[in-house]
Amino acid sequence: MIKTEDIFNIKTEDQFNSVALDVFRFQFENNLVYRSFCDLLYKHSSDIKEIKDIPFLPIQFFKTHKVTSIENITSKIFESSGTTGSVNSKHYISDLSIYETSFLNGFSNFYGNIEDYTILALLPSYLERNNSSLVYMVNDLIKKSNNPESGFYLDNLETLKDTLIRLESKGQKTLLIGVSFALLDLIELHQFKLKNTIIIETGGMKGKRKELVKSELHDILKQGFGVSHIHSEYGMTELLSQAYSKGEGVFNCPPWMKVLIRSTTDPLEILENKKSGGINVIDLANVNSCSFIATQDLGKIHQDNSFEVLGRFDQADIRGCNLMVL
Repeated sequence: MIKTEDIFNIKTEDQFNSVALDVFRFQFENNLVYRSFCDLLYKHSSDIKEIKDIPFLPIQFFKTHKVTSIENITSKIFESSGTTGSVNSKHYISDLSIYETSFLNGFSNFYGNIEDYTILALLPSYLERNNSSLVYMVNDLIKKSNNPESGFYLDNLETLKDTLIRLESKGQKTLLIGVSFALLDLIELHQFKLKNTIIIETGGMKGKRKELVKSELHDILKQGFGVSHIHSEYGMTELLSQAYSKGEGVFNCPPWMKVLIRSTTDPLEILENKKSGGINVIDLANVNSCSFIATQDLGKIHQDNSFEVLGRFDQADIRGCNLMVL
């Protein structure tokens, strides 16, 4: 069994690589879905010497299989949003404390002490459904802020506007985390000039508005909130860790998470930095499910290991998914 303190105490790349290989061997032996996937690729744990050799499980498996390395223990099931008739991803969580440690340490890594902030959440599309990992995370951050003015907002934009103005006038450090369409609704109601508030957008329009290019969205939000940068969170139901961008769409990972880029024509080929391709994520907080995931996002990595998200694979572009028929 992998010790969680080994994951969250990672400080160096060598430590990361060592723990990642240990987690791979553990999941190879204990995760039936992942083991079957590796077997189909004729990859055995004895063949894996470096992290770039590790097979990455296509993220679609979370829609069709129970991806777990700990059998018969489920304390929570996180479920993705989806359009009508679509199959949602399900992430079976055996130990919620690992998720809580990951997102709290991740937040502290990028923003410092949670108790320094008032946390305001504008996540109507997520609040309207059960089992959202994002709502679970933000709700826990709200509690841990120990601030009576922290809280969720659904459709009460007028109240949120007044709260933001009041906190701004007090010089209170504030973090507003919101889904894109709701943030746009807010700045259509009122134009702000915020100096003490960080705006974090968490994703797209959820069918509520026309999708915008990220740079265009951020320009509109910057003008509406009167801020110089819009922050972003890169997370998903299938991951227990989040990368954050503090502006310009450039994301950084916490020490126990890493992004690699794979070829769009050969899903087993890992590309060098600065080349564009599919985003593979190593999330060691996923120790009890699968830590090695091939997402459907396109991106590229910079020399300092920061990364950008450039878009999504079109379904017709996805290669190698004949392995889905396990």
